[in-house]
Amino acid sequence: MSDTHPAGHNPPDKEQKSFFSSRFNIALLFFLAIGAFYLITEHGAHLFGILPWLFLLACGLLHQWMHSGHGGHGPQGGSGTAGWRGKHSH
Repeated sequence: MSDTHPAGHNPPDKEQKSFFSSRFNIALLFFLAIGAFYLITEHGAHLFGILPWLFLLACGLLHQWMHSGHGGHGPQGGSGTAGWRGKHSH
């Protein structure tokens, strides 16, 4: 086998450059960091105002997600257990 390749089909360099080796990428990260800082500081009040509502929404969603695994409440659902109240409840 020879090490020659058709024109325009050179193998990729074995040594890959780091993301931080380019001036453009460093500048891009710098401006993205500045933009994220101003976005968080200027709109933080809006984000913190919605947190209680997100918490309540998460409670309902987690309730539905947790109950989907065992087939519901009561002795007829589940995987051979006595139900969610225990063996001796009446």
